[in-house]
Amino acid sequence: MKALVYNGPNEVSVVDVPDAKIEQPTDVLVRVTTTNICGSDLHMYEGRTDMEPGRILGHENMGEVIEVGKAVTQVKVGDRVCLPFNIACGFCKNCERGLTGFCLTVNPGTAGGAYGFAGMGPYSGGQADYLRVPFGDVNCLVLPPDLEGKENDYVMLSDIFPTGYHATELAGVEAGDSVVIFGAGPVGLMAACSAKLKGASKIMVVDVLKDRLALAEQIGAIAIDNSDGTAVDQILDLTDGQGADRGCECVGYQCCDHHNHEVPNLTMNSLVSAVAATGSIGVVGVFIGADPGAADELARKGQIAFDFGKFWMKGQRMATGQANVKAYNRKLCALIAAGKATPSFIVSHELPLSDAPRAYRHFGARDEGWTKVVLKPGS
Repeated sequence: MKALVYNGPNEVSVVDVPDAKIEQPTDVLVRVTTTNICGSDLHMYEGRTDMEPGRILGHENMGEVIEVGKAVTQVKVGDRVCLPFNIACGFCKNCERGLTGFCLTVNPGTAGGAYGFAGMGPYSGGQADYLRVPFGDVNCLVLPPDLEGKENDYVMLSDIFPTGYHATELAGVEAGDSVVIFGAGPVGLMAACSAKLKGASKIMVVDVLKDRLALAEQIGAIAIDNSDGTAVDQILDLTDGQGADRGCECVGYQCCDHHNHEVPNLTMNSLVSAVAATGSIGVVGVFIGADPGAADELARKGQIAFDFGKFWMKGQRMATGQANVKAYNRKLCALIAAGKATPSFIVSHELPLSDAPRAYRHFGARDEGWTKVVLKPGS
Protein backbone atom coordinates (compact mmCIF):
# COMPACT_ATOMS: atom_id res chain seq x y z
CA MET A 1 0.00 0.00 0.00
CA LYS A 2 1.00 3.65 -0.33
CA ALA A 3 1.84 5.50 2.87
CA LEU A 4 3.41 8.77 4.01
CA VAL A 5 6.52 8.02 6.09
CA TYR A 6 8.77 10.20 8.22
CA ASN A 7 12.38 10.17 6.98
CA GLY A 8 13.91 12.80 9.24
CA PRO A 9 13.53 16.50 10.03
CA ASN A 10 11.47 18.26 7.34
CA GLU A 11 11.51 15.20 5.10
CA VAL A 12 8.57 12.90 4.38
CA SER A 13 7.76 10.77 1.35
CA VAL A 14 4.97 8.60 -0.03
CA VAL A 15 6.31 5.08 -0.51
CA ASP A 16 5.17 1.48 -0.86
CA VAL A 17 4.96 -0.36 2.47
CA PRO A 18 3.47 -3.71 3.50
CA ASP A 19 -0.32 -3.65 3.67
CA ALA A 20 -1.91 -3.09 7.06
CA LYS A 21 -3.67 -6.27 8.22
CA ILE A 22 -5.68 -7.85 11.01
CA GLU A 23 -3.29 -8.91 13.77
CA GLN A 24 -5.62 -9.59 16.71
CA PRO A 25 -9.20 -10.93 16.91
CA THR A 26 -10.35 -7.52 18.20
CA ASP A 27 -8.86 -5.61 15.23
CA VAL A 28 -10.70 -3.84 12.42
CA LEU A 29 -9.12 -3.06 9.04
CA VAL A 30 -10.13 0.23 7.44
CA ARG A 31 -9.63 1.52 3.91
CA VAL A 32 -8.75 5.15 4.58
CA THR A 33 -10.85 7.63 2.62
CA THR A 34 -9.85 10.86 4.41
CA THR A 35 -6.89 11.65 6.66
CA ASN A 36 -5.80 15.07 7.88
CA ILE A 37 -2.47 16.74 8.50
CA CYS A 38 -2.52 18.01 12.08
CA GLY A 39 -0.45 20.71 13.71
CA SER A 40 0.83 17.99 16.03
CA ASP A 41 2.23 16.18 12.99
CA LEU A 42 4.44 19.21 12.45
CA HIS A 43 6.22 18.67 15.77
CA MET A 44 7.42 15.33 14.41
CA TYR A 45 7.94 16.59 10.86
CA GLU A 46 10.26 19.33 12.13
CA GLY A 47 12.34 16.90 14.19
CA ARG A 48 11.09 18.24 17.53
CA THR A 49 10.31 14.77 18.95
CA ASP A 50 11.94 11.35 19.10
CA MET A 51 9.88 10.05 16.15
CA GLU A 52 11.67 7.17 14.45
CA PRO A 53 12.42 7.40 10.69
CA GLY A 54 10.36 5.03 8.60
CA ARG A 55 7.16 5.32 10.61
CA ILE A 56 3.82 6.18 9.01
CA LEU A 57 2.32 9.46 10.18
CA GLY A 58 -1.33 10.39 10.55
CA HIS A 59 -3.70 10.31 13.52
CA GLU A 60 -6.81 12.05 12.11
CA ASN A 61 -8.45 9.27 10.12
CA MET A 62 -11.72 7.97 8.75
CA GLY A 63 -12.67 5.35 6.19
CA GLU A 64 -14.60 2.21 5.30
CA VAL A 65 -14.36 -1.06 7.20
CA ILE A 66 -13.15 -3.82 4.86
CA GLU A 67 -12.37 -6.60 7.36
CA VAL A 68 -13.10 -7.34 11.02
CA GLY A 69 -11.46 -9.71 13.50
CA LYS A 70 -13.31 -12.73 14.85
CA ALA A 71 -13.99 -11.05 18.21
CA VAL A 72 -15.51 -7.86 16.76
CA THR A 73 -19.26 -7.68 17.30
CA GLN A 74 -20.39 -4.06 16.91
CA VAL A 75 -18.64 -3.01 13.70
CA LYS A 76 -19.26 -4.67 10.34
CA VAL A 77 -17.74 -4.66 6.87
CA GLY A 78 -19.04 -1.69 4.90
CA ASP A 79 -19.46 0.62 7.91
CA ARG A 80 -18.07 4.12 7.48
CA VAL A 81 -16.15 5.01 10.60
CA CYS A 82 -14.20 7.85 12.18
CA LEU A 83 -11.34 6.90 14.47
CA PRO A 84 -10.37 8.79 17.62
CA PHE A 85 -6.70 9.66 17.44
CA ASN A 86 -6.17 8.12 20.87
CA ILE A 87 -6.34 4.33 20.91
CA ALA A 88 -8.19 2.83 23.87
CA CYS A 89 -8.82 -0.66 25.20
CA GLY A 90 -12.16 0.21 26.80
CA PHE A 91 -11.62 -1.86 29.95
CA CYS A 92 -8.68 -0.43 31.94
CA LYS A 93 -9.12 1.82 34.97
CA ASN A 94 -8.83 5.03 32.96
CA CYS A 95 -11.02 3.89 30.07
CA GLU A 96 -13.76 2.86 32.51
CA ARG A 97 -13.69 6.43 33.83
CA GLY A 98 -14.04 7.86 30.31
CA LEU A 99 -10.37 8.91 30.17
CA THR A 100 -9.66 7.05 26.94
CA GLY A 101 -6.83 9.42 26.04
CA PHE A 102 -4.89 7.90 28.92
CA CYS A 103 -5.52 4.19 28.34
CA LEU A 104 -3.24 2.01 30.47
CA THR A 105 -3.29 -1.02 28.16
CA VAL A 106 -2.34 0.01 24.64
CA ASN A 107 1.08 1.50 25.39
CA PRO A 108 2.56 -0.28 28.44
CA GLY A 109 4.51 2.00 30.72
CA THR A 110 2.73 5.12 29.43
CA ALA A 111 -0.81 6.41 29.85
CA GLY A 112 -2.10 6.83 26.30
CA GLY A 113 -1.57 5.57 22.77
CA ALA A 114 -2.17 7.02 19.31
CA TYR A 115 -1.73 6.32 15.62
CA GLY A 116 1.54 7.46 14.07
CA PHE A 117 2.71 9.53 17.00
CA ALA A 118 6.04 9.79 18.82
CA GLY A 119 6.07 8.14 22.22
CA MET A 120 2.49 6.87 21.96
CA GLY A 121 3.03 3.28 20.98
CA PRO A 122 4.08 1.33 17.88
CA TYR A 123 0.88 1.98 15.93
CA SER A 124 1.10 3.00 12.29
CA GLY A 125 -0.62 6.18 11.21
CA GLY A 126 -3.43 6.55 8.74
CA GLN A 127 -1.84 8.74 6.07
CA ALA A 128 -1.96 5.58 4.02
CA ASP A 129 -4.30 3.40 1.97
CA TYR A 130 -5.21 1.14 4.90
CA LEU A 131 -5.15 1.31 8.70
CA ARG A 132 -5.26 -1.37 11.37
CA VAL A 133 -7.56 -0.31 14.22
CA PRO A 134 -6.92 -2.12 17.54
CA PHE A 135 -9.93 -2.84 19.76
CA GLY A 136 -12.20 -1.99 16.85
CA ASP A 137 -15.49 -2.14 18.76
CA VAL A 138 -14.17 0.55 21.11
CA ASN A 139 -12.27 2.75 18.65
CA CYS A 140 -14.62 2.93 15.65
CA LEU A 141 -17.35 5.55 15.67
CA VAL A 142 -19.85 4.33 13.08
CA LEU A 143 -21.05 7.36 11.15
CA PRO A 144 -24.60 8.22 10.04
CA PRO A 145 -25.62 7.60 6.42
CA ASP A 146 -25.54 11.29 5.36
CA LEU A 147 -21.85 11.25 4.40
CA GLU A 148 -22.37 12.75 0.96
CA GLY A 149 -20.83 16.21 1.11
CA LYS A 150 -20.03 15.91 4.83
CA GLU A 151 -16.95 13.67 4.91
CA ASN A 152 -14.69 16.64 5.61
CA ASP A 153 -16.93 17.52 8.55
CA TYR A 154 -17.03 14.05 10.04
CA VAL A 155 -13.27 13.48 9.78
CA MET A 156 -12.78 16.37 12.21
CA LEU A 157 -14.29 14.10 14.89
CA SER A 158 -11.00 12.18 14.92
CA ASP A 159 -9.19 14.94 16.79
CA ILE A 160 -9.53 18.67 16.38
CA PHE A 161 -13.27 19.14 16.95
CA PRO A 162 -13.25 17.04 20.16
CA THR A 163 -9.92 18.62 21.16
CA GLY A 164 -11.30 22.14 20.73
CA TYR A 165 -14.37 21.13 22.70
CA HIS A 166 -12.13 19.58 25.36
CA ALA A 167 -10.33 22.93 25.73
CA THR A 168 -13.63 24.57 26.67
CA GLU A 169 -14.47 21.71 29.04
CA LEU A 170 -11.09 22.01 30.78
CA ALA A 171 -11.62 25.75 31.06
CA GLY A 172 -15.14 25.29 32.40
CA VAL A 173 -16.85 27.44 29.74
CA GLU A 174 -20.51 28.06 30.49
CA ALA A 175 -23.28 30.12 28.92
CA GLY A 176 -22.62 33.84 29.31
CA ASP A 177 -18.87 33.51 29.88
CA SER A 178 -16.28 35.59 28.10
CA VAL A 179 -13.57 33.39 26.60
CA VAL A 180 -10.11 34.08 25.22
CA ILE A 181 -8.42 31.52 23.00
CA PHE A 182 -4.72 31.71 22.20
CA GLY A 183 -4.15 30.22 18.76
CA ALA A 184 -6.32 30.52 15.64
CA GLY A 185 -5.11 27.28 14.15
CA PRO A 186 -7.56 24.42 13.57
CA VAL A 187 -7.86 23.51 17.26
CA GLY A 188 -8.24 27.11 18.37
CA LEU A 189 -10.95 27.65 15.78
CA MET A 190 -12.72 24.49 16.99
CA ALA A 191 -12.46 25.81 20.56
CA ALA A 192 -14.11 29.03 19.37
CA CYS A 193 -16.88 27.03 17.70
CA SER A 194 -17.33 25.00 20.87
CA ALA A 195 -17.50 28.12 23.06
CA LYS A 196 -20.16 29.47 20.72
CA LEU A 197 -22.12 26.21 20.97
CA LYS A 198 -21.99 26.55 24.76
CA GLY A 199 -23.38 30.09 24.67
CA ALA A 200 -20.31 32.16 25.50
CA SER A 201 -21.12 35.86 25.48
CA LYS A 202 -17.79 37.02 24.07
CA ILE A 203 -15.17 34.93 22.26
CA MET A 204 -11.74 36.42 21.57
CA VAL A 205 -9.16 34.58 19.45
CA VAL A 206 -5.48 35.59 19.46
CA ASP A 207 -3.01 35.00 16.64
CA VAL A 208 -0.65 36.83 14.29
CA LEU A 209 -1.77 35.11 11.07
CA LYS A 210 -4.42 37.23 9.42
CA ASP A 211 -5.93 34.45 7.28
CA ARG A 212 -6.63 32.42 10.41
CA LEU A 213 -8.00 35.42 12.28
CA ALA A 214 -10.36 36.02 9.36
CA LEU A 215 -11.78 32.53 9.90
CA ALA A 216 -12.30 33.34 13.58
CA GLU A 217 -14.27 36.43 12.62
CA GLN A 218 -16.27 34.32 10.16
CA ILE A 219 -17.78 32.39 13.07
CA GLY A 220 -18.48 35.49 15.16
CA ALA A 221 -15.36 35.65 17.32
CA ILE A 222 -13.38 38.83 17.97
CA ALA A 223 -10.00 38.63 16.24
CA ILE A 224 -7.09 39.76 18.43
CA ASP A 225 -4.15 40.51 16.15
CA ASN A 226 -1.00 40.09 18.21
CA SER A 227 1.33 41.36 15.49
CA ASP A 228 2.48 44.16 17.80
CA GLY A 229 2.54 42.08 20.99
CA THR A 230 -0.42 43.87 22.62
CA ALA A 231 -2.82 40.93 22.87
CA VAL A 232 -3.15 41.02 26.66
CA ASP A 233 -3.84 44.76 26.64
CA GLN A 234 -6.46 44.31 23.93
CA ILE A 235 -8.19 41.58 25.93
CA LEU A 236 -8.21 43.69 29.09
CA ASP A 237 -9.68 46.62 27.13
CA LEU A 238 -12.45 44.35 25.82
CA THR A 239 -13.29 43.11 29.31
CA ASP A 240 -13.32 46.40 31.24
CA GLY A 241 -9.91 45.66 32.69
CA GLN A 242 -11.07 42.46 34.39
CA GLY A 243 -9.84 39.82 31.95
CA ALA A 244 -11.78 36.96 30.37
CA ASP A 245 -13.73 34.51 32.52
CA ARG A 246 -12.12 31.54 30.78
CA GLY A 247 -9.00 30.96 28.71
CA CYS A 248 -7.93 28.22 26.29
CA GLU A 249 -4.34 27.45 25.24
CA CYS A 250 -4.39 25.94 21.73
CA VAL A 251 -0.81 26.50 20.56
CA GLY A 252 1.64 24.49 22.66
CA TYR A 253 5.37 24.49 23.26
CA GLN A 254 6.35 25.91 19.86
CA CYS A 255 4.50 29.21 20.33
CA CYS A 256 6.16 32.30 18.91
CA ASP A 257 6.06 35.98 19.75
CA HIS A 258 5.14 38.76 17.32
CA HIS A 259 8.71 38.78 16.00
CA ASN A 260 8.34 35.07 15.14
CA HIS A 261 10.83 34.13 17.86
CA GLU A 262 9.96 30.92 19.69
CA VAL A 263 8.98 31.64 23.31
CA PRO A 264 7.68 28.40 24.89
CA ASN A 265 6.08 30.07 27.92
CA LEU A 266 4.45 32.96 26.05
CA THR A 267 0.88 31.70 25.72
CA MET A 268 0.75 30.26 29.22
CA ASN A 269 1.90 33.44 30.92
CA SER A 270 -0.23 35.59 28.62
CA LEU A 271 -3.27 33.59 29.68
CA VAL A 272 -2.50 34.15 33.36
CA SER A 273 -2.45 37.90 32.63
CA ALA A 274 -5.48 37.86 30.31
CA VAL A 275 -7.83 35.71 32.42
CA ALA A 276 -9.69 37.26 35.33
CA ALA A 277 -9.01 36.56 38.99
CA THR A 278 -10.65 33.22 39.94
CA GLY A 279 -10.97 32.42 36.23
CA SER A 280 -9.96 29.10 34.72
CA ILE A 281 -7.66 27.95 31.93
CA GLY A 282 -7.79 24.85 29.73
CA VAL A 283 -4.59 23.73 28.01
CA VAL A 284 -4.78 21.44 24.97
CA GLY A 285 -1.80 22.76 23.00
CA VAL A 286 0.91 20.08 23.00
CA PHE A 287 3.63 20.37 25.64
CA ILE A 288 6.04 17.43 25.61
CA GLY A 289 8.45 15.98 28.14
CA ALA A 290 11.56 16.66 26.07
CA ASP A 291 12.21 18.90 23.07
CA PRO A 292 15.56 18.12 21.44
CA GLY A 293 15.21 21.04 19.03
CA ALA A 294 14.57 23.72 21.65
CA ALA A 295 16.71 26.82 21.83
CA ASP A 296 16.99 27.02 25.63
CA GLU A 297 17.84 24.60 28.41
CA LEU A 298 14.45 24.63 30.12
CA ALA A 299 12.54 23.91 26.94
CA ARG A 300 14.86 21.06 26.03
CA LYS A 301 13.75 19.38 29.26
CA GLY A 302 10.08 20.09 28.53
CA GLN A 303 9.92 22.88 31.11
CA ILE A 304 8.83 26.52 31.01
CA ALA A 305 9.27 29.51 33.31
CA PHE A 306 5.68 29.92 34.50
CA ASP A 307 4.22 32.96 36.29
CA PHE A 308 3.01 30.80 39.17
CA GLY A 309 3.03 33.65 41.66
CA LYS A 310 0.57 35.68 39.59
CA PHE A 311 -1.45 32.53 38.85
CA TRP A 312 -1.68 31.81 42.61
CA MET A 313 -2.42 35.39 43.61
CA LYS A 314 -5.28 35.55 41.09
CA GLY A 315 -6.78 32.33 42.43
CA GLN A 316 -6.97 30.84 38.96
CA ARG A 317 -7.49 27.18 38.07
CA MET A 318 -5.97 25.17 35.26
CA ALA A 319 -6.61 21.79 33.66
CA THR A 320 -4.52 20.20 30.93
CA GLY A 321 -4.07 17.21 28.66
CA GLN A 322 -5.08 15.61 25.42
CA ALA A 323 -8.74 15.12 24.62
CA ASN A 324 -10.54 11.94 25.56
CA VAL A 325 -12.13 11.87 22.12
CA LYS A 326 -14.71 9.19 22.90
CA ALA A 327 -16.17 11.40 25.63
CA TYR A 328 -17.29 13.88 22.97
CA ASN A 329 -17.27 12.41 19.46
CA ARG A 330 -20.75 10.88 19.50
CA LYS A 331 -22.55 14.05 20.58
CA LEU A 332 -20.43 16.23 18.28
CA CYS A 333 -21.29 13.81 15.46
CA ALA A 334 -24.97 14.40 16.22
CA LEU A 335 -24.43 18.16 15.91
CA ILE A 336 -22.86 17.68 12.47
CA ALA A 337 -25.68 15.39 11.36
CA ALA A 338 -28.25 17.95 12.51
CA GLY A 339 -26.50 20.79 10.68
CA LYS A 340 -25.64 22.55 13.95
CA ALA A 341 -21.87 22.30 13.39
CA THR A 342 -19.84 22.42 10.16
CA PRO A 343 -16.20 22.07 11.18
CA SER A 344 -15.09 21.66 7.57
CA PHE A 345 -15.14 25.46 7.22
CA ILE A 346 -11.47 25.41 8.24
CA VAL A 347 -10.41 23.17 5.32
CA SER A 348 -8.21 25.07 2.89
CA HIS A 349 -6.83 22.20 0.78
CA GLU A 350 -8.13 18.80 -0.26
CA LEU A 351 -5.34 16.81 -1.92
CA PRO A 352 -4.44 13.26 -2.93
CA LEU A 353 -2.06 11.38 -0.67
CA SER A 354 0.64 11.72 -3.32
CA ASP A 355 0.70 15.49 -2.67
CA ALA A 356 1.31 15.07 1.06
CA PRO A 357 5.03 16.03 1.01
CA ARG A 358 4.20 19.33 -0.68
CA ALA A 359 1.35 19.92 1.76
CA TYR A 360 3.67 19.32 4.72
CA ARG A 361 6.11 21.92 3.36
CA HIS A 362 3.44 24.60 3.00
CA PHE A 363 1.56 23.79 6.19
CA GLY A 364 4.80 23.54 8.14
CA ALA A 365 5.89 26.96 6.87
CA ARG A 366 2.50 28.40 7.95
CA ASP A 367 2.12 29.75 4.43
CA GLU A 368 -0.84 32.02 3.91
CA GLY A 369 -4.00 30.14 3.06
CA TRP A 370 -2.78 26.75 4.32
CA THR A 371 -5.18 26.41 7.25
CA LYS A 372 -6.14 22.74 7.23
CA VAL A 373 -5.19 20.02 4.76
CA VAL A 374 -7.24 16.88 4.17
CA LEU A 375 -5.70 14.05 2.20
CA LYS A 376 -7.64 11.55 0.10
CA PRO A 377 -5.78 8.22 -0.27
CA GLY A 378 -6.72 6.37 -3.43
CA SER A 379 -7.78 9.50 -5.27
